[in-house]
Amino acid sequence: MKEIRQFLIKNLKWIILFLCVIGFIYLAENVFHNEIMKADIIGYQFISNYLISDFATPIAKLITNFGGAICLITTALILLIIIRNKKIGILICANLVITTGLNLLLKNILQRPRPTEYRLINEKGYSFPSGHSMVSMAFYGFIIYLIQKYVKNKYIKWTLTIILDILIISIGISRIYLGVHYTSDVLAGFLVSISYLIIYIGVVNKFIIERE
Repeated sequence: MKEIRQFLIKNLKWIILFLCVIGFIYLAENVFHNEIMKADIIGYQFISNYLISDFATPIAKLITNFGGAICLITTALILLIIIRNKKIGILICANLVITTGLNLLLKNILQRPRPTEYRLINEKGYSFPSGHSMVSMAFYGFIIYLIQKYVKNKYIKWTLTIILDILIISIGISRIYLGVHYTSDVLAGFLVSISYLIIYIGVVNKFIIERE
């Protein structure tokens, strides 16, 4: 048992990557066969029954903007300017470009139409995986990693980490709430980005950060 536990701890990130890839392949296969999954129905019913209201709609519209192109590009450029270590700033911008390109590639391969049941905002393009969810997870997730690595004050470190964690999840929920994505679109976006981040951070650490 001790050996198994040590093995799991040592290889945890690769186990997570494997599970995320398997999860994404499962969702993609269902989408490829034009299936609406049970999770899509449950997600839609939960939001329509318990969350949609005149009070919550403006909040969802505000939150979803944090995963939009304007906000992410602006944030990346600001960080590029204010961070002293320009390599880190460039890595943040490169991360945004790579994940955006990967999302567009996956969308055009699978070509899933967006939901038509209800729409609280207008949105173009394909649905799977959710671009807001996928790019936000990768972008803010990488910033969380940098915060954990470089911020020394533990209170600031964990406060920022929790805020960004909540923001990532909220952006995903907002996309379902606003009727522009299925639940499986959001889940797929998160799964792809978690897998991607494990690889990206590993490459960044090995070839860039550790060589400074």
